[in-house]
Amino acid sequence: MAVTIHPSAVVDQGAVIGDGSRVWHFSHICAGARIGKECSFGQNVFVGNDVSIGNNVKVQNNVSIYDAVCVEDDVFCGPSMVFTNVYNPRSAVTRKDEYRLTTVKKGATLGANCTIVCGVTIGEYSFVAAGAVINRDVRPYALMAGVPAKQIGWMSQHGERLGLPLTGTGSARCSATGTEYKLSGATLLIE
Repeated sequence: MAVTIHPSAVVDQGAVIGDGSRVWHFSHICAGARIGKECSFGQNVFVGNDVSIGNNVKVQNNVSIYDAVCVEDDVFCGPSMVFTNVYNPRSAVTRKDEYRLTTVKKGATLGANCTIVCGVTIGEYSFVAAGAVINRDVRPYALMAGVPAKQIGWMSQHGERLGLPLTGTGSARCSATGTEYKLSGATLLIE
């Protein structure tokens, strides 16, 4: 399946884009970017040189994925969400050698207008609410909200909220799929 690139988009020579991916209006993919199959990049998206993006990633309008960001398979980046790559930027101080790696694990959702402060890992199938500010690592399946973000619950792989405490023991089923999840301490596992 061919890659679709809108005529107004700029894809620099050397960028690798997997089959079936789509790059829409006014987006820019830099030469060093590595992008998997079946991805979608909405209007006005920027992807830097030192960026790795897995398969089936959906990047909505007005998102910039800067150097030192790794996005795994099946991640959703909501409209106008923000990645950073320098922890303490100053216009007059060059800090390109101080980029902090940010990793977004498989299946995570980053809600509209959320901010991901560099140097964190967003766990598998976690869910960052719209407008949240993430400034520390996020557990797999965690539901995060607020400024700064705090864990307020757990989410299934399907994106349904699970009725479990933040820590302790217990189990819950996803209302959409019936998959059972088990809480052990502060870790959620699929049964």
